[in-house]
Order: sequence, then structure tokens, then C-alpha cells
Amino acid sequence: MRLLILGGTEFVGRALTDEALARGWEVTVFHRGRHPAPPGVTVLRGDRTAEGGLAALDRGEWDLVADTWSGAPSAVRDTARLLAGRAAGYAYVSSRSVHPHPCPAGLAEDGPLVDGSPDAGDVPYPEAKRGGELAACDAFGERALLVRAGLILGPGENIGRLPWWLLRVARGGRVLAPGPYASPIQYIDARDLAVWTLDAAARGLGGPYNLVSPPGHTTMGELLETCVRVTGSAAELCWTDPEPILAAGVAPWTDLPIWLPPGEVHTTLFTADVTKALAAGLRCRPVRETLADTWTWLESLGGVPPQRSDRPVVGLAPETEAKLLGG
Repeated sequence: MRLLILGGTEFVGRALTDEALARGWEVTVFHRGRHPAPPGVTVLRGDRTAEGGLAALDRGEWDLVADTWSGAPSAVRDTARLLAGRAAGYAYVSSRSVHPHPCPAGLAEDGPLVDGSPDAGDVPYPEAKRGGELAACDAFGERALLVRAGLILGPGENIGRLPWWLLRVARGGRVLAPGPYASPIQYIDARDLAVWTLDAAARGLGGPYNLVSPPGHTTMGELLETCVRVTGSAAELCWTDPEPILAAGVAPWTDLPIWLPPGEVHTTLFTADVTKALAAGLRCRPVRETLADTWTWLESLGGVPPQRSDRPVVGLAPETEAKLLGG
């Protein structure tokens, strides 16, 4: 297989690149050059947001294009149109955020969608991803695979959610653990996303697929207890009900990454129907493997994970944690 990855140097794009190389595929990476490309790929340089920035893609043919773009849909439109006659398929890594919030429990791919336009410039994230989907479909039709990911974790994460928890637990002491303990979490390891996406695209699948773990794959309790085990920490997890945490002004998802209290937002993000993806071969590795591998990767970086410049830094202020713990 000849694969063109638009991006391919960070997190999800890098996971796709690494998986394709491991399969012996011929991989071409098109990127701006801000991060080093993996060894073993053909490198094309360009900037999708600049005039003439796609010139390096004027020639070449591929079996599959993989696109992780989350900015202006018009960039997906221009790239997909340019490649439509020279690539057999187009896998666009989208998001379950294309469904308007709140979502009912068990929402499948055929649920309501936000408005979007393939011609849009900078728009909010849900509209950007929906516009990107429409752009991919306009150019590739049934050959467009829409990978609607949820929370993405694993080695290489440049948002900081799982790295923050691992590093906080590794410091030890009393750790604020937001309840309920048994609160279910859905996520996808970036490497499992890569495996499924390349398998599905190679089989010629198209259309939308929810891509997260099955409901109940793990819980907040298992996640944090596994953080303790994989880091070898002596941390004490202090389970705390949501009410005092929220009353203290702590923001779920950002101040306490990954965590959401029971309610509409939790239902929206952590109860997706993934029947379609499971039937198409989705397999999700155990939470311990995701956490252990992420911790090993963090240690290799000296405990300083990368951080996307377009995303806010996440994590709870130590003084807020101490106050909630009564110390």
C-alpha cells in the first residue's frame, strides 16, 4: 500500500505513520517541517494554509490518504480535491463532536449532526470537523472513511490529559481522585485508532464510524489505580464526590483531565454506540497497556510531554487540590 499522511509527525498522525511503516507500506508524509519526520518515510513539505502551499502534492499517486486536520474545513476541501483523481481512498480523522450536544446515551453514527461547510474558514471545533467530513465526501464520495474518534490517549499525546494524571500520581502523596469511582470512561488508544483505520481503509470501507472503546472498557477508578501501579508510586487516591469539587470551581475535563461528573456531558462523551466499528474489526488494548506504554514514553522524555500550542494546558492547581483535601 502507498500511503500519504497529511501531517504524520505528532500523536495520531505519528501513530498512523508508525503502524503503516510496521506493515511495510510505502509512506509519504506531507507536513510543514515543524517536527522531525519519522525515519523511513518520503517527506514532502508544504503548508495547507498558505498560498501555493500544496504545490508538493501536484504529482504522485497513492492508495490511501490519511488526514488528521482539525482547522479550517477549506484546507481539507482543497487537499481532497487536488488528490481525488490520484488516490483510491481518503481517511479523515474526525470527531464525535460533530453531533450536537447533549447527545443521548448510545448514540450511533446516524444521529443528528451540527451544521458545517467544506468552504468554511476558522470555525469552532465541531463545525470544523463536520466541514472537514463534508469536504472529504465531496471529493471522494463513498471512498471517504470518516473516523469519528472520541477521547484519544496513548504514547505521544500532546494534549496533556493522561500525562498529567501519570505525572501527578508519580509525585505521590494524597491525590484528589474525582468520583464516582465506578464512573465509566470511553477512549481510544491512538495506536488502536491507527490499526483500525488502516485496516478499514485497506478493505475499502467508507462512511462514518464511531471509534472509541466499548462502553465500560474502563472506569475512573481503574484508570487512576492503574496510574499508581504503572508508575510504582506510593500515592494515596482520595476519592471525592463530584459536588464539593464542582462547588470549588474546578472545571471537569480541563482542571481534572478526562474526568466528567455524571450528567449530560458524561453521557455525551462516554456512552457512544460502537457496534459498527466493532463489527468492522475494532479491537481495544487493555487500559494497563495504554497507561504503561504512555508512562514509559513520558520517562523517555524526562517527564516533560509535548504540548500543542493551540490547546490550553490542563491540570489542577496544587493549592486547589490541597484545599479540597483539607490540607
